[in-house]
Amino acid sequence: MPSIIADVINSEFVYLLLALGLLVAPKALQRFRIPAPITCFVFGIVVARTIDGVPDDVTLKLLSTLGISSLFLFAGLEVDITALNRDRRPLIGHLLIQAALLAGVAYAGMHLFGFGWQPATLLALALLTPSTGFILDTLSRLGLDEREQFSVKSKAISGELLALILMFLVLQSTSLEAFAITTSAFALLILVLPFVFIMLGRSVLPHAPGSEFSLLVMVGLIAAFVTKQLGVYYLVGAFTVGFVANRLHLRMPTLASDTNLHAIRLFASFFVPFYFFSRGAHVPAGALSWQPLLLGVILSAIFVPVRIAIVWLQRRILFADSHATSLRVSVTLMPTLIFTLVLATILRERYALSDLLFGALLVYAMLTTMLPSFVSVKRAIEFDPAGGLVGPPRRSSAQAPADGTGTSAGGERDQ
Repeated sequence: MPSIIADVINSEFVYLLLALGLLVAPKALQRFRIPAPITCFVFGIVVARTIDGVPDDVTLKLLSTLGISSLFLFAGLEVDITALNRDRRPLIGHLLIQAALLAGVAYAGMHLFGFGWQPATLLALALLTPSTGFILDTLSRLGLDEREQFSVKSKAISGELLALILMFLVLQSTSLEAFAITTSAFALLILVLPFVFIMLGRSVLPHAPGSEFSLLVMVGLIAAFVTKQLGVYYLVGAFTVGFVANRLHLRMPTLASDTNLHAIRLFASFFVPFYFFSRGAHVPAGALSWQPLLLGVILSAIFVPVRIAIVWLQRRILFADSHATSLRVSVTLMPTLIFTLVLATILRERYALSDLLFGALLVYAMLTTMLPSFVSVKRAIEFDPAGGLVGPPRRSSAQAPADGTGTSAGGERDQ
């Protein structure tokens, strides 16, 4: 019987059924305010408990990698350094507070759980880093006005940049030699990428118009695997490619054009559900009990109010926002699903994180991700990288509205 089941799993028909289930069923369940990624994640847990061999399926791993890589490729394309620089003073203050909170949580992790500073720092990042990809892709359906959306975008993107830098430093801190080698290799990757894009733009694009999307995805996937081999996970390489491509917009305007962004969103919308399904399929049996559930609820009861209070106070004190506006911005920044999944996996693989704490982090991630659905809107937040758009989206990340109403691109000082 196991061999028959294994043969069925490998059939094309079952993959088609899986794709149908991941793309359709989660949308239907959103009426119950359950975000689609959580449905895909739970689906992965159920299927892995039912059918042997699912977590080790090679095709599923590839689809999962395409999902997480395309999502962070899009996140990198969304970074607007110019807008962030104009808003640097309030953002620096926000990041300093975030860094202090990270240090405090890491210190607590070292003393409460007996962790070394590396896993304690990763644990703090898992608990405190907003999932920018999820937040940006759901932002338009949260009912926020333009200046509130800008505030959320700028904080989420800057927080993600800080988290990626810290994650890279922590993962390469095992020895000075490893740190030097990996940092040099990553710096070389950043230096080489612009030349790669320019070379491809000169040698390929004139003979294959419209192939910018394919080139961007191909380079992003290669860079993702390179950084994975360097020990810093797929998302760092994919994010870097998107960031570099965005910085080349003057020399290669079609590379990070609105049309290409729309194509990347559509690409991610198909493959991202496989990532959540795969992560669910890798959840160990020991993480599926009442103890991790209870600990996850406790972590949520501690950190969600703290995180909301910090952002709420910033908005109230620094920008004199109303109570309602401050609360909407704070709650919107709560989801940590993607970053928590990534860091929990790294902690389990590299630092033998216990099933208890691993399961608690998963519960925490799901609760923080569902929070906006129950607080900000009357239905579940729809996570769809395609954004429900019928045409190319406007390039709006980290850009404040410039409508002459006092919410200029200058940033939060005008908010």
